[in-house]
Amino acid sequence: MPAPARVVLKISGESFAAPSGFGIDSERLSLIANEIAKAADKVDLAVVVGGGNIVRGGTLAQQGQIAQATADYMGMLGTVLNGLALREALEQIGHPSRLMSALAIPSVAEPFIRNRAIRHFEKGRILVLAAGTGNPFFTTDTCASLRAAELGADRLLKATKVDGIYNRDPAKHNDAVRYDTLSFEDAIEQQLGVMDLTALTMCMERRIPVQVFDFFTPGNIARAVAGETIGTLVSPRHPDPANTD
Repeated sequence: MPAPARVVLKISGESFAAPSGFGIDSERLSLIANEIAKAADKVDLAVVVGGGNIVRGGTLAQQGQIAQATADYMGMLGTVLNGLALREALEQIGHPSRLMSALAIPSVAEPFIRNRAIRHFEKGRILVLAAGTGNPFFTTDTCASLRAAELGADRLLKATKVDGIYNRDPAKHNDAVRYDTLSFEDAIEQQLGVMDLTALTMCMERRIPVQVFDFFTPGNIARAVAGETIGTLVSPRHPDPANTD
C-alpha cells in the first residue's frame, strides 16, 4: 500500500473523554496529540474532530425538546471545544497548528478557506478542523469526506474504537469476521456502518480510499500514514475506466 502525501484524519469526540465519560480528559488529550505528532512529519495532515464527548445533537433532538437543526449546531460548538484543546496540546509539544472552523468564530478560530488551509500545509502546520460542514443535518464523517475532497487528500483515515470493519458487531458476536480490504460498493450494499452513506458515497465518487483502524493502539496513526496494512482499507472496486476520447 503506497504511503499517502496528504491525509485527513477523523477522530471521534469520544476519543477525548475517559472511558464511559464526557468532557475532555487530560491523559486522552495528551495521547491524541502525541499520536498525531508522530505522523505529522511524514504528511500534510488535517484532523477533523467530533464532539460527542461534549454534546450529542442527535440524542438531544430525539428527546423532542430541541429542534434537530439547533441540536446539530450545539454539536458543532462541541467540536470547536475539542479543536481548541487539540490545537493547544499540539502547540505545547512543538507542532505548529491552526484551528479552522466552518462556523464563524473569529475570536478563537480561523474560518475554513481552502487556499488558506493549503498555505498552512506549505508552512508545515497541522490543521485542526472543527464545526463540521457548518450546516445542520450533516455528520462530522461527511465533513471529513468533504475536506478530503477539497484538500486533495490521498486517503481518509478514520480512527475508531475497533480494529477495522467487521461483517457484524464484534462486541455482540464472537464469530464476527474482520475485513482487511473492502470495496465501497460492498460496504454500501451490506450496510456495514463504515461511515454515514453521504460520506461514504462522496469518497467513492472522488476515489478517496478510507482506512479504518483502532486509534488506541500506540503508533497506529503513524503506521497508517506510512502506508502499512492495518485495520480495513475501503477502496474502489474497479480501476478508472480507460479514456476513449
